[in-house]
Amino acid sequence: MRYRQLATATLALGVLLLIDVLRVWLPGIITIFGQAASTPAELMGAFALGWFVLALAAPAVVRRLGARPVTVAAAVVLAGARLALTATPGGRPQLWLATAGLLAGLVWLVGVAAGTDRPVPGLALGLAVNAAVHAVLDTYDLVWRGDWWAWLLSAVAVALFLLGTTRPAPPAGSTGGRAWLLAGPAVLLAGMVALTPALAETGMSYLAGGDGVARSPLVGMAPVPVAVAVFLLAALTAPPRRWVRALGPAALLAGAVLFALDRGGLLLVAIGLAAAGLGACLALADDAGDDATTDTGTVDDARAAARRGYAAAAGMLVFALGAVGYYSAYDLGYPNAAVPVLVAALVAVVAFAARPAAPRTTGPFPALRATAVVTALALLAPVLADELPVASNRDGPPQRLTVVAYNIRMGFGLDGRFDLDGLAGAVERQRPDVVLLSEVDRAWLLNGGHDTLDLLSDRLGMPYVFGPAADPVWGDAVLSRWPVTDPRTLPLPAVGAPTGAQALAVTLDLGDDVRTAVVSTHLQPPPDEGPVVQARAVADFATAYAAGRPLVVAGDLNTEPGDEAFGQFTAAGLVDALSSARPLATSPADDPRQQIDHVFVSPGLNASAPVAPRGTASDHLPVAVTLTLPPR
Repeated sequence: MRYRQLATATLALGVLLLIDVLRVWLPGIITIFGQAASTPAELMGAFALGWFVLALAAPAVVRRLGARPVTVAAAVVLAGARLALTATPGGRPQLWLATAGLLAGLVWLVGVAAGTDRPVPGLALGLAVNAAVHAVLDTYDLVWRGDWWAWLLSAVAVALFLLGTTRPAPPAGSTGGRAWLLAGPAVLLAGMVALTPALAETGMSYLAGGDGVARSPLVGMAPVPVAVAVFLLAALTAPPRRWVRALGPAALLAGAVLFALDRGGLLLVAIGLAAAGLGACLALADDAGDDATTDTGTVDDARAAARRGYAAAAGMLVFALGAVGYYSAYDLGYPNAAVPVLVAALVAVVAFAARPAAPRTTGPFPALRATAVVTALALLAPVLADELPVASNRDGPPQRLTVVAYNIRMGFGLDGRFDLDGLAGAVERQRPDVVLLSEVDRAWLLNGGHDTLDLLSDRLGMPYVFGPAADPVWGDAVLSRWPVTDPRTLPLPAVGAPTGAQALAVTLDLGDDVRTAVVSTHLQPPPDEGPVVQARAVADFATAYAAGRPLVVAGDLNTEPGDEAFGQFTAAGLVDALSSARPLATSPADDPRQQIDHVFVSPGLNASAPVAPRGTASDHLPVAVTLTLPPR
């Protein structure tokens, strides 16, 4: 039993380290290999999938060289890459180091699979602890932090992982193929919906709004302990033997469908159902016997080990296909809502079709005790959560407002590193009253699963209102030091642009019945065309919303002065607030040549001191301008 507990704990630690590497490698595909959208989506997809296809050769290597030496060597590379990623300066070295860590992690997983016939306890603990730790860290990973305590915790995890890897593994039986096949899909579904702290925080922010618009919640991580508890209990408890076995697969499918409906108010329900269903499906697979036997009715150990290895590699290939298939839709333009549903359906079918093994041995850890410990860790997240200040910092209406508009590229700088400090510093130096953000990511697995908006909101001390565009966790936002009322969103015409676009309108309550309308948007033109139709829709929406009040419209408009789309705003009676500083190029950030980020205002607002401060915390430069309000 002691050896089995050690093997389970080591597998859980390895899953933690592999997910850490994935949180660096996945966004690196876009930000480093993708070169700020200049690399074709097909080439990025081929690069991403190629390493998972290569890992299909790992079972043959394990069979020839032996599981133990391959597993130990791969574990050393995985652990070294995980530690080194914190110290890399970004760029190509970071991408290739993460790639080496990913490939080593896949080979390690195959090696472990060859000698482990009951992987579910370790997989489940790894996924649950990862969710709990990510929630406690407010979705800001250890791998991106340079603090001494982050290094210490990372080093301890790596040391324990390597120590466990060098210990002898308990003997394996002939089962486990089905469970290992579900490892990759489980990582995908856990990272997309079932055990995603950022998604839980986003779901809470929709509840805080109460009107279909997401706003700053007070305790955004409250659902995480519940999801962790139901997942672990379902995964570590013996599954039922009768028709009720279908409840777990049904719950998983229902959670995936609710997630795919792209409704912010359904996110918390989707998380709960998916967490319980995913845990139950893993338990069903863990309880299964193998179907493959020889003519004599026994299974050769070497063949069983190879089968488990191929199952693990194939499962991780499903992870890659699902991740790439879901997110490449925003470049290639096809419906992607079916991806999590299809992956959930695969898991449900494999789990439900598994024949119960008899007799079933107990797991290495008591289910209730393990669940209590991990849930207690997850409970630290809502306890440690910061409460945002009330959005007002002055008495009476101000004479001036400083506006900043910034495309933050999901939080990643030109070097491909998650750069919260750089983004917050670029905004804070302008001493803004209101901030309009584009390309805000709140939970995408491909970008590391961070709630970038909440993290920036905490650093700036400014509550937010969020307008979803592509789905409930990607879009635009407004942060304000003044109370915000009457938020409204408008989906913009797609006109062949797959990413999706919207306009978010809010009203700043400046006191003494003085109000200013603010509209944040990010136009997404179709290939080789301008966003004329979208620009006209935003201009009409903004002027109607303002209804004669002072108006600010800003964001990444993907159009330059003199273009037809640019003219849609001036034709609506708006004024270019940055005109006195032209040319004021904003993209790309390291060599700005295009003027595509703009601020338009109503004629009653006088603009002064427009700037686009240099920096590389995003692929765009922020634009800032001070507006003098009309006399009352």
